[in-house]
Amino acid sequence: MTVGKFPLGQIVATPGALAALEKSSEEPGTFLTRHACGDWGDLSEEDRKENEFSLAHGLRLLSTYTLKNGDKLWIISEADRSSTALLLPNEY
Repeated sequence: MTVGKFPLGQIVATPGALAALEKSSEEPGTFLTRHACGDWGDLSEEDRKENEFSLAHGLRLLSTYTLKNGDKLWIISEADRSSTALLLPNEY
């Protein structure tokens, strides 16, 4: 699946991430689109620059978003873009 700047590959999600999204009444597609378009969410400026470097050099990408209910959601795309995972920070 290519939505923006890079393909997401196979999309997977942990049960915790799915439960957090359901609890906050938000759709995973919203965050996947943001991630794929280079909106890295709540990352620091240093981490944003690292993602831009990683995007240009085929390395792993990480985005973090705060859901409406305050839970944090991470999205990680593997370096080879074969898969993208939605998970909670404590599930890493």
